[in-house]
This record gives sequence, structure tokens and C-alpha cells, in this order.
Amino acid sequence: MPTKLLSLGTAVPAARLDQSRARDFFAAQPEVNRLTARLIGAAFDQSAIEHRYSVIGQIGSGGTLFSEDGELLQAPSTGARNAVYRREAPPLTEAAAQDALERSGFDASEVTHVVTASCTGFFAPGPDYLLVRHLGLPNTAERTHIGFMGCAAAFPALRTAKAIADSRPGAVVLVVCTELCSLHIRSSSDPEQIVASAVFGDGAGAAIVSSADPKPGRPWFEMGDFSTAITSEGEQDMDWTIGDSGFEMRLTAEVPRIIGREIAGVVESMLDGADPLREVDAWAVHPGGRSVLDRVQGGVDLPDEAMEHSRAVLRDFGNMSSATILFILRRILADPALADGARVAGLCFGPGLTVETARLTLRTGGGREPERA
Repeated sequence: MPTKLLSLGTAVPAARLDQSRARDFFAAQPEVNRLTARLIGAAFDQSAIEHRYSVIGQIGSGGTLFSEDGELLQAPSTGARNAVYRREAPPLTEAAAQDALERSGFDASEVTHVVTASCTGFFAPGPDYLLVRHLGLPNTAERTHIGFMGCAAAFPALRTAKAIADSRPGAVVLVVCTELCSLHIRSSSDPEQIVASAVFGDGAGAAIVSSADPKPGRPWFEMGDFSTAITSEGEQDMDWTIGDSGFEMRLTAEVPRIIGREIAGVVESMLDGADPLREVDAWAVHPGGRSVLDRVQGGVDLPDEAMEHSRAVLRDFGNMSSATILFILRRILADPALADGARVAGLCFGPGLTVETARLTLRTGGGREPERA
């Protein structure tokens, strides 16, 4: 039996950040001069994001974490930020996992393996361990954590789950990607940090992967090939390191340009030279930002409708690092316009620059997932 991605679950924090309100908050910081204020305005206004979600609360309101008065953004230590991760990541992870389990029709007691991914915080025993404890998974469930691979980590996590299911018939693998990007925001005049503050949000995405038969009436993805490509340049243009006041993202303006130059070659290799317009019915492209989506669309010559799901997730959630692509696949699974057998191509981008790809085939199973906000 082919290995299947049986269901997708998602979860976000309660606080929704309005993009214009967040823009005004960052622009009003006392060290911001006119030039920096213009850079902030451009980054936020051109992001194609309407709102995001955050564990630190409503930016610009009193009582927000890292801003006691709602006006001045503090600069907590990395330890203080990670303490929030330790408190907030587990419940978000568990909510997404529970959603995926309920949609799959499998019980927590049937899970045999757990694969987690995150790059925005660390502790041990971590969220993978707590999933076993809190969701009632068997204490014999084998756990794997994929750490610090950045925005592209969901596909290595799904690839790992597929390898497990391929080799162990009947295995039920729970995959969860949880990212609390907002923990690492800071006030800065650095254009790269400004862009990071403008696009990143928090969320968790989960999946159930198995070679077991799907429950009747539920749509699922038949999992195909995965691949990895490293671009010819970009190691100094997208990286993620640990600083004294949070994790520090470098995301230069070269990133979209490099992706635009090289994405056609990556897609050609992924599709074995086939025409992407004829070979693919739906695209799941990680929205590193609006310009990244623009470059992918232009580089592969895709129509506007091919980018609809990716742009919608960017608009409503921002860039949630590794969790984001699972939100996009969730939308595709629920898309009534796609028929049984629809071919899906996925693209994720991570530090390096690394491009991770995946090919999936939609199986409607005689039913459709309900739309999700």
C-alpha cells in the first residue's frame, strides 16, 4: 500500500496582530529615525499580509509580553524568550496534533511514531515528549526531532515520516511543526530585521502519515517523491543563529533574486523535465514573503490561480516558518475545485539556500474536508 498523508491539523495563538497596527508600533519606537520609519512602512505595507498570530499578545496594547506599557518594545534575553517558548509551544503543538488526529479518524493510542520540527526554541524533554504524555500516545512511540532547519523543515519531517511508514507497514506517524517566530522580534534599523518583524508569525501544523487504509469518506494525499537542492549561492543571504537577545534572522534582498534565477531548474529536476503547467494541478509554495512568491511564479511561469493558496496563507497568517506549508496543504486538501487524482507540487525554502520539494496526489476518498478559518 502506498504511504499516505491522511490528515492535516493547524493551530494558532489567540492574539491576532493587525499588520497596520504592528507597523505603527515598530515605527513609533524611540530610536527610529525618519529613514528607518520609511523602511518599516514599506516592509509592512508591501508584505501582502493582513494579519498574523502571536504568543506575545497584541502588539501595541498594554500588557503585551516584551512591552509592559504597550508602547516601548523591550529587548529580553534569549533565555527569557526561550522560557516563553517552553511555556507556549507545548499547548500549541498539542492543539495542532489533536486536530490532525481527529481529522484522520485515528485514535492517539494508535500512533506509533512522532516526528517534530522547530527552529524557534529549545528544551528537553521537549514538545515531542509532552505529546506522548498529554495526548495519551503510547509510551513506546518512537520520537524524532528535527531542529533548526528553518522554514523548509516540514518536508524533511514528512520525508522522515514517509520513510518510517514505508519500512513499517501499519505505522501511524504524527508529524508536528511548531514555530513561535514572534518571540524573536526586536526594534532595529537593520533592513533585514525590519523584514523579519514584518513577515513572521506563530503557528503549528500537524499531519498523520501512514500506510494504513484511510477512514472512509475522508480525503488524503498519496505521498510521492521528495528532493533537496542547494542553490549555487545564498549561504550568506539566509541564515538563522542564536544571539544574546533572541535568535537572529538574516534575510537579504538577494534571497528572492536567487530563488527567481534558480527555481526553474529545481522544478525541472523535480518533474523530470515535464511541463509544470501540464504535470501539476496545484502548487504549495512556502511564502517566505510576497517577493519570494512573485519570483517563484515568474520563474516557473505559473498563472495567478496556481499561487492562490500560498498567497492566502501569507495574507491570513504571515510566514510561520516550517508550519506554513502544512497550512497551505490543508487548504489544498479542502479545495472543491480539485478532483481525485490531482497532482500537487510543493516547494519550501530554508537557510543555505536550500530548496525542499515534495510531490503528492490528492485522493478525495468520496468526501471533502470542511473549510477552516
